[in-house]
Amino acid sequence: MEPETIPAALRRAAARWPDETAVVEDGRRTTWAELADRATEVARALVGSGVRPGDRVGLWAPNSTGWIVASMGVYAAGAILAPVNTRFTGAEAAQALRTAGAKLLFTVTDFLDTDYVQALSVDPELLGSLDVVIMSGKPDSWRDFLARGAGVDHTPAEEALTADDPSDVIFTSGTTGRPKGALLTHGSSTRTYLAWSDAVGLRHGDRYLVVYPFFHCAGLKSAVLACALRGATIVPCPVFAVNTVMSLVEKERVTMLPGPPSLYQSLLNADLSGYDRSSLRLAVTGAAAVPVELVRRMRDELGFASVVTAYGLTETTGTVTACRHDDPIEVIANTSGRPIPGMAVRIVDRDGKDVQAGEPGEVLARGFAVMRGYYGDPDATAAAIDADGWLKTGDIGVLDAAGNLRITDRIKDMFIVGGFNAYPAEIENVLLGHEGVAAVAVVGAPDERLGEVGYAFVVPRAGADPGDLLEWCRGRMANYKVPRYLEIVDELPLNRTGKVEKRVLRDRVAEALR
Repeated sequence: MEPETIPAALRRAAARWPDETAVVEDGRRTTWAELADRATEVARALVGSGVRPGDRVGLWAPNSTGWIVASMGVYAAGAILAPVNTRFTGAEAAQALRTAGAKLLFTVTDFLDTDYVQALSVDPELLGSLDVVIMSGKPDSWRDFLARGAGVDHTPAEEALTADDPSDVIFTSGTTGRPKGALLTHGSSTRTYLAWSDAVGLRHGDRYLVVYPFFHCAGLKSAVLACALRGATIVPCPVFAVNTVMSLVEKERVTMLPGPPSLYQSLLNADLSGYDRSSLRLAVTGAAAVPVELVRRMRDELGFASVVTAYGLTETTGTVTACRHDDPIEVIANTSGRPIPGMAVRIVDRDGKDVQAGEPGEVLARGFAVMRGYYGDPDATAAAIDADGWLKTGDIGVLDAAGNLRITDRIKDMFIVGGFNAYPAEIENVLLGHEGVAAVAVVGAPDERLGEVGYAFVVPRAGADPGDLLEWCRGRMANYKVPRYLEIVDELPLNRTGKVEKRVLRDRVAEALR
């Protein structure tokens, strides 16, 4: 029988593979048995601190073994994990912790010269109400915290957990507005990542480099939880840098390297000739849209034997659809695959009516993986999920006759040129086909005659001259899709999960055209 809760998944891993490496960080290796024992210590200390089942516990820290230990301890105590984005300001973090109603906070004071406790001093009332445990930095209170668990039994809370119990309040990335906390459950988590692991081909013994942040579903669920379910080794990476990633790939013989499209674009634009990449086997990527050209280059130039695309949102526990690892290349390169078992997808027009196969519209998703709702925000929940349980994703997509989903863009990213809908992801995909382009992002810019036109931000490939890109575009796309403006930049603004922050680019456009 498959585990129905996250603590059950960890207990099973410790029983099946007690002496195998669960996590390796800075050369220090933690086995599955050790990880389970350390999580139990945390759970006992939480109970000894007065944390009860259903209480929310914040976690504001970078990817590390300690992060995994703390999160697993929260689950085992029957509490609800509320991870906080490491890029949040103190005010943003305070808002998230207030929204979640956190009782205790695990954090650090030494990440990239940032003291998160000091950052929270912008909200003295909140900081004074939190039980703050400093995992790393000064003053280190970790040992004193663990001492609270002496003689405490946490097992009644863990054993009472069911698949229907809430496990996390995970905040959306906030690229299109104020972050909201999606309430997820234990059962949706384990069921989703058993199905996801089967689909993408994650194997027992894989060595999984985690660049995705643990505070997001991509890091917490499709990495940490999936590795516990499959018995793969977790290799945390707290901050992305090409040299750091490739050194870990070589040193730890990494086989699995998932990431957003921007991660692979950075690797493709770097000189990797000095690194041994022969261990790499599997890449899994996903975003609002994944360029076809990128999938081809990941296979041909980075050497991945298998590249799989998938699609999901925080509100769906991170996954809705996935290609299968043995799908034909044309399916993987052109779609995000089919719904995982227990999930369903519809494509609807502006009136909420289903469109025909091959026609674009908004993607709706329904099934076990859909969140319970936005924590503490019934109005936002009602706006996102209709009476029949269909979640409005805000993404534009197309279903083919075989049921494979192709995401074309975000509804909010689309702009209208003289009455014609222009989809940035489609334009970006064409631009990425130019041999001089490493990365690109397109946003709409105001225009007196046409209403809006395209404005492209282009990162050239190393040592390449993109030349007259706009003229090159005119032979490859309809005239209204060709960007009116083009700006060469060194890099694109990315959030912590690797998505381009188009709000930042729109602000740049407004400033440039003022």
